Amino acid sequence: MDTFKDYSDSLTSPIRSAQSVTPNDTGDLTVLPRALYVGAGGDLHVTMAGGQEVTYAAVPAGTLLPVRAARVWATGTEASAILAMW
Repeated sequence: MDTFKDYSDSLTSPIRSAQSVTPNDTGDLTVLPRALYVGAGGDLHVTMAGGQEVTYAAVPAGTLLPVRAARVWATGTEASAILAMW
């Protein structure tokens, strides 16, 4: 039973999809996510949907970051087990 099937997708609706992220210095994510999950902590270097390049320092393991990142960089990213969620 899917109690959320009649809800429209929005930034506040439950996350419906996810995929593993392999940090990459030359390619953007295939889908612009609503959030990133960091399974193993460390620095996370991203390009935001608005074009800004930022590093989230010392992200703890198990953190859900509500950020719309277009790219997760290999250079400057120590975090791993990253999921893009939308």
